[in-house]
Amino acid sequence: MTPATQVSDIYPCLFYRDAPAAIEWLERAFGFVPRLIVPGPDNAVRHGEMSLGSSVIMVSSTRPEQKWLSPRDLPGINQLICMYVDDVDAHYARAVQAGAEMIQELHGSDHGARSYECRDPEGNVWSFGDYRPGGFWKGVGAEEKAGGSA
Repeated sequence: MTPATQVSDIYPCLFYRDAPAAIEWLERAFGFVPRLIVPGPDNAVRHGEMSLGSSVIMVSSTRPEQKWLSPRDLPGINQLICMYVDDVDAHYARAVQAGAEMIQELHGSDHGARSYECRDPEGNVWSFGDYRPGGFWKGVGAEEKAGGSA
């Protein structure tokens, strides 16, 4: 399947006070592509799906009656959204140009990955980098790293 037709097995659902503005910003700053936007009353987004490569997020307006809130309405951060990107430097430059609030500038880690962390306009914290979980798990990926087949 190509990234545009691939179905994601995990998809965070993010809630925004101003979901239409968040969708536009996620597209401009991070390169997400809107795939399905279901409008609701009063400029709300009832349901939205956006993709970046083979990853998918869902975006909608807050629903206080269900306690689905924007990070602006929480006393602290309850998550960090981590995403793999092919070209961390280019992605970082795009986010900086769009005015993303950097929490940690582009940096390297002890295990060789490069990443950066930032906030979107409503306070969700994002980490973009070239790390994919599983590469260091015992028995996972060892054959590929050694040049063998799985």
